[in-house]
Amino acid sequence: MNQESLIYDWNELPGCFDYSQLTVELCDETLRDGLQNPSVVDPPIQKKIELLHIMEGLGIHSADIGLPGAGPRAYEAVHALGKEILATDLRIKPIAAARTVRSDIEPVSAIQQELGLQFEVATFIGSSPIRQYAEDWDVEHILKATHDAVTFAVNEGLAVMYVTEDTTRSRPETLTELFTAAIEAGASRICLSDTVGHATPYGVRQLVRFTQDLIKQSGEQVKIDWHGHRDRGFGLANVLAVIEEGVDRVHGTALGIGERVGNVEMDLLLVNLYLLGVHDHPVDRLAEYCSLTAKMCGIEVPHNYPVVGEDAFRTGTGVHAAAIIKAMEKGDRWLEDSVYSGVPASIVGRSQSIEISPVSGLSNVRYWLSEHGYDHEDMELCNVVFGLAKRCDHTLSQEEIESEIERFTAGTRS
Repeated sequence: MNQESLIYDWNELPGCFDYSQLTVELCDETLRDGLQNPSVVDPPIQKKIELLHIMEGLGIHSADIGLPGAGPRAYEAVHALGKEILATDLRIKPIAAARTVRSDIEPVSAIQQELGLQFEVATFIGSSPIRQYAEDWDVEHILKATHDAVTFAVNEGLAVMYVTEDTTRSRPETLTELFTAAIEAGASRICLSDTVGHATPYGVRQLVRFTQDLIKQSGEQVKIDWHGHRDRGFGLANVLAVIEEGVDRVHGTALGIGERVGNVEMDLLLVNLYLLGVHDHPVDRLAEYCSLTAKMCGIEVPHNYPVVGEDAFRTGTGVHAAAIIKAMEKGDRWLEDSVYSGVPASIVGRSQSIEISPVSGLSNVRYWLSEHGYDHEDMELCNVVFGLAKRCDHTLSQEEIESEIERFTAGTRS
């Protein structure tokens, strides 16, 4: 049996989006926006360097490595990460964030000049009516700040990504003025931001099309970025929508960490793009990427988190386990990976795990005993462990199972 004949894929029926010729760049915001989450700690520079190398190993194209204008600690981190990129000849491109003011851009310029490493500066400013009202800004104020900051950054030799915060709640006439001003001042990228996770996939498609039309009318070669949050749970759906609309680069963070409930999950985005054939770089370091982020930021990976969570490829259910075991017995790793999983465990360096729980069948018990060096043909032993599972209210630990086996063997000896 070939693989195609074993899965009927509704995702590929006529009318589906064709990803085969698509390319999109990835920008990792873990070390900037990700660290703005109030529950994480700002890790030491050496850990940030370690994570940067894993990003490179995952084929991520660029990384926002901090906001050096925030203070000495932030400046030191951005400088050290830039120096590491040079010293180890990393291909990942450095980005540094800055408010749309000269005082934030100057530190980025200083690091670029000292290291001799080309930086992109992400200059951000709020653009929505609600933000204007809260800040006591008007459009003229934002336009002036935009022109002054972008012109200054370009003259300093920095590549400029102009970021309008809260783009998805901004008026089209305001965005037209701001984007036009930034393009005329020399910005090479426009970043559309769903800063509070307000947008739906329909909304982001309209915004991207609007921006594409505006850039086309300008006659300039300006690229479009997407930066999304997930307050309404639309993060991954929105990023796939904008990719289908043809944006040039999308942003994400490890485990989706970031302001409030966080950003698009870079790890899940990588897996999906890999499965869609868009990202052709191995993703086998994904668990390492997420594990390091969790440890260095002082957070835990939820047990049911997709792909890298403890339970992602783990089952204690009898029907599921029986199917996986039968697939294993056929000696086909793809079949084993796919019969009860939408993501093949092997692509991220993991494997299927079968446990014993209250909803297990004897197949779980026999498999577990075989894997741990016990006689899985001893049905009396199997029934003892099976009985323990049915008396418990949780998945059994190895210690619990082995204690029960010891009691059984001691009883048979006596």
